[in-house]
Amino acid sequence: MKVSVLSRLAAVIVVGALIAGCANTIRGVGRDTANAVDATQNAGRNISRAAE
Repeated sequence: MKVSVLSRLAAVIVVGALIAGCANTIRGVGRDTANAVDATQNAGRNISRAAE
């Protein structure tokens, strides 16, 4: 019975670590997307200023 409880606990810990890793990846993608949008907007402003 102890092995079963320890196995379940280990499985819960592994799943928790995987979920935490996915959350960090999703946050990173969000930051990368925001940075890409900012860079695109800045490039548009630079082109607009150059055209004046």
